[in-house]
Amino acid sequence: MMNGHSCEARTAFSHTHHSPKNPIYFDTSQQLCCNVQYMPFARTRKPLLALVLLVLAPFALVLPAHASTRTQLETLSKDFWTWRATEQPFTNDDIPRIERPANFVADWSPTATQRYLTQIAAFETQFRALDFTSAPIPNQVDYRLLGSAIARVRWELEVNPTWRQNPFFYVDQGLGNLFTLILPPAPFSAARQLSILTALESVPTLLDQGRANLTDIRAPYIATNAAALKNVETRLTTFEAAFLPQLDAANRPRFQKAIAAAKTALIDYRTTYATDKNYSKQTAIGREGYLYFLRNVALLPYTPEQILSMGQQEWQRSVAFESLQQAANTGLPQLPIFPSLKAQEVESAKQERAIRAYLVGHKILSVPATIQHYNSIAMPAYVAPLSFLGVTDDLTGPSRLTQDGVSYKQPPSEHMGFFSVATAHDTRPIILHEGIPGHYFQLAWSWSHPDPIRRHYYDSESNEGLGFYAEEMMLEAGLFDSSPRSKELIDSFMRLRALRVEVDVRLALGEFTLEQAANYLATTVPMDPGTAHSEATMFASTPGQAITYQIGKQDILHLLSDARRKQGEAFSLQKFHDSIWLNGNIPFSLQRWELFNDPSAVPPLATTFAPATPLHP
Repeated sequence: MMNGHSCEARTAFSHTHHSPKNPIYFDTSQQLCCNVQYMPFARTRKPLLALVLLVLAPFALVLPAHASTRTQLETLSKDFWTWRATEQPFTNDDIPRIERPANFVADWSPTATQRYLTQIAAFETQFRALDFTSAPIPNQVDYRLLGSAIARVRWELEVNPTWRQNPFFYVDQGLGNLFTLILPPAPFSAARQLSILTALESVPTLLDQGRANLTDIRAPYIATNAAALKNVETRLTTFEAAFLPQLDAANRPRFQKAIAAAKTALIDYRTTYATDKNYSKQTAIGREGYLYFLRNVALLPYTPEQILSMGQQEWQRSVAFESLQQAANTGLPQLPIFPSLKAQEVESAKQERAIRAYLVGHKILSVPATIQHYNSIAMPAYVAPLSFLGVTDDLTGPSRLTQDGVSYKQPPSEHMGFFSVATAHDTRPIILHEGIPGHYFQLAWSWSHPDPIRRHYYDSESNEGLGFYAEEMMLEAGLFDSSPRSKELIDSFMRLRALRVEVDVRLALGEFTLEQAANYLATTVPMDPGTAHSEATMFASTPGQAITYQIGKQDILHLLSDARRKQGEAFSLQKFHDSIWLNGNIPFSLQRWELFNDPSAVPPLATTFAPATPLHP
């Protein structure tokens, strides 16, 4: 995700032997025999077959002695992700978006939240009953991966329970559901229309559930909720007029009735939570809560102080590099803004295809032909009024691998937010992060992973770290050599991501208030106050997300340097990247374990995922 943060045929690696002296050796020239259970697209996506065959070697290590346990793990993973699609909260982040059941309606009633706690405890019990201590490394990695996903639910429900603290959480569960349903481009099938109507009709009920659950409200979230809902009735009126023509005539009266009910409910909700009263001003998760996330969810070995130091070092580096680049660009004209949205769209399509060719031509990363394109198009009139709910990208999903990813754009202007202004000058930096080889491309490849356990997992440290790494990767690989001023855009992105680390850590530890964090971003990046406040609000409510860009990129660099050193002349940058992208949903500590037989960065498995109480300061 870029503005809070914004399938796969993954190219292959064959596996010779796991040891520090002989790490995974990537060789896309070989084709290996495999178990077809890992190949759901083998019969229908023949161009994908050669690539998929090659990634199977690590999973061929599922020895007969472990076959039963492995089957149990796959069954538990399938059951968990089926349940997760009905429980996972909606947020404004584009990375965690998952496909939901038809006509899905979120349920955060007190009864439902208790049911979620009971179910996650049952999943944990089943997880703990499996013994993978002597299993092949890929199986141990999959086991810890599922453990991280289970711990994330505990994190959301108990350690960082925004469903008790933040009124806007319930707006997200209703309107956020609606927003994700309208993001894929038209046309709107009858089934999709029904899901949209059902989501819209759920808004009043979800707001009532919020009133029952919000027992620990934090004052800063009152202000952000009020600001977000300030003109919500106007937004919904605009949405209604723009979206009505997309619906079948028979569905329009029901839609208009649901819009009217949602307006009334949201206005009343805004009034209910209009002032902060005597609510706690504390949003910090505290050190123990932060460590819970780092160790159990993100599987990171670092302390908050180490993370802070890493961010500060990168800040110094990015400022120095930007200063040097500005000196090198002395006398060069500034980048012009695109004269129109159409011109921006045309250039975006041209550059997206040029980037694909550049990756392959310079042997940086494979680009399977089965992965579609990432296009910038004009924002539909019905999406714009609800754009405050999240990133206006549609990154498709596991069931839509044949569709293009899209990024909805407004007409270019110097008066837009931080990232939109950058895109109005050069489309490539955002394409690299959000499109190719970033989020759309990486997710589209990973959703076809031959290992079913690795298809559904997401982790911002790997997903966002990879997106951030892609920017500097292509800067150093020469993509911007013909446009020196564009290099300054990449440097400015580097500064922002470094500052996000400090903001995340200090917010989590209580050393920054939300307002202090927003002001710090606005004055130090610098960036527009609106984007700065949006970022600070997101990072306060989702501790551990803002560090992922920088820490993830540094972990990739660490892996790359070690792979090159260990493999010597056999090292292939393209094959290394193919493996990293294929496994782009997996924490880098686990990737290190699998690549080098080095589990030293993986935190020990906790005896329980249930948090110690109280965790809040």
